[in-house]
Amino acid sequence: MENETGIRGAGGTPGGLLEFFVGLGMAVAGAFLITNQVIVTSSFWSIWGYNAFGLSLLPLIFGIGVLFFNGKSIVGWLLLFIGVVIIFAGILMNLQIYFQPTSLFNTIMMITLLAGGIGLIARALVSHK
Repeated sequence: MENETGIRGAGGTPGGLLEFFVGLGMAVAGAFLITNQVIVTSSFWSIWGYNAFGLSLLPLIFGIGVLFFNGKSIVGWLLLFIGVVIIFAGILMNLQIYFQPTSLFNTIMMITLLAGGIGLIARALVSHK
């Protein structure tokens, strides 16, 4: 069902284009403000109190060595892939995320912008009659 100008609204439904863009702006602003209050730090890798980053490099190093010997080696590619996955997983597992202290008013405003924006986007995708 198209309107007189032939322009369709958000999600291909008639109407709701203004609601969609206002909601998108609110959601982006809320998400930005919330993520702006978050601090992400990392710590060293440890297993039983010892630094374990070197151990995570072993499959990568052996995989690279095997690939230099034979570039078509499935074992070499598998070791390389496993080494890269272990390194990325280790980085992600050692991240610590903290929410900075802020006032209750600011927290409510951030959540309201994000939730209200998502609500307006969802409302815009529903057909307006």
